[in-house]
Amino acid sequence: MSRAALEWMQKELASYEEQGRLRTLAECEPLETGWLRRNGVRMLNLASNDYLSLGSEGDDLHEPEQSAASDGRETERARRSTGSTASRLIVGNHPEYTAFEEEFAAYKGTESCLLFGSGYLANVGVIPALVGRHDVVFGDRLNHASLVDGIVLSRAEHKRYRHRDLDQLETMLRSTPAGRKKLIVTDSIFSMDGTVAPLCELVWLKDRYGAMLMVDEAHSGGLYGKEGQGLVHALGLSGQVEVQMGTFSKAYGVYGAYVAGEHLLKSYLVNAARSFIYTTALPPDLVATIRRQWRRVRQESWRRRVLQEKAAMFRSILRQHGLDTGQSECHIVPVIIGGNEETLRMAERLQLAGIAAVAIRPPSVPEGTARIRFTIMAGHRDEDLRWAANQIVKCREQAGGA
Repeated sequence: MSRAALEWMQKELASYEEQGRLRTLAECEPLETGWLRRNGVRMLNLASNDYLSLGSEGDDLHEPEQSAASDGRETERARRSTGSTASRLIVGNHPEYTAFEEEFAAYKGTESCLLFGSGYLANVGVIPALVGRHDVVFGDRLNHASLVDGIVLSRAEHKRYRHRDLDQLETMLRSTPAGRKKLIVTDSIFSMDGTVAPLCELVWLKDRYGAMLMVDEAHSGGLYGKEGQGLVHALGLSGQVEVQMGTFSKAYGVYGAYVAGEHLLKSYLVNAARSFIYTTALPPDLVATIRRQWRRVRQESWRRRVLQEKAAMFRSILRQHGLDTGQSECHIVPVIIGGNEETLRMAERLQLAGIAAVAIRPPSVPEGTARIRFTIMAGHRDEDLRWAANQIVKCREQAGGA
């Protein structure tokens, strides 16, 4: 690499550090459920997306006794297939894919389902397939970066409405000229705030103004609905949302993503979603693992109930002591600090106290709203969460913020 390139990157990194935005990798080793070793120090893990504690119990995977014999044979073949060796349109379409996609679509209440390598790959592939430079996408200002990147790649006009502001969204929809495709894109659960999208109202608006609706269920899949089908299904909207995207890397504790919808949508994406067409398929043994974890999510409903109870208790303690948790109403509980440097100091204090919690700064969140984001898991012990909440209060008081 040339000296000029090295100097340019060094200046950029120095600028990040000056702004309090420099990020580094910390080595993390899982310990017992709810705990990890971060850079050699044992800490309570309040930064994971393993909401149902299934990812940290990977060795406990099992096939339900009632599984069909054919499922077992497909799974065994998948285990012998370490890699898929090609894209699914070439020779990488293992039978494990077809079997799981059919089952998962029925579970979601949709006609079909298509697996993707990750949530990011799904979003940057699906949105450009649905809209182009002559179309308009309406997105909540707090949408995940992968949704924003998908919109940018589509080259469609991007109109951002204030967080959950339906009046502003309707004004935007009403003023859009006829003849342009319209797509509304939203997270179901907003990952930095713990707020819930007004999905029923969004369905009403998209029907009234002839738009499509795409919902990212990354942080609600596995957690809402009788068997964890997600927020769209829990609200009875499965047949009214054109595109449901979700991941298997959070509540399901594995990796990968899906897009669920009508048969026509699947056929179209197989032909138009570049991040599906031009990438190697997920390893079949990984798809078999996703399938097993999914069965546990369906059967072990106690995990969803316990998670919400623990999150409510944790959030209540913080609020009782005057900490700003925003409008959180789920398993994601932010403590909003404000400035980048102050937030970094808060994170350092927490780590010294034995709590793994990461400072979230712009551009992940708007300027002036840097925060510590805490994520609760079903496997957390109540006494550990109470201890952590009290430590958070003490650290905030030491910083003069409470």
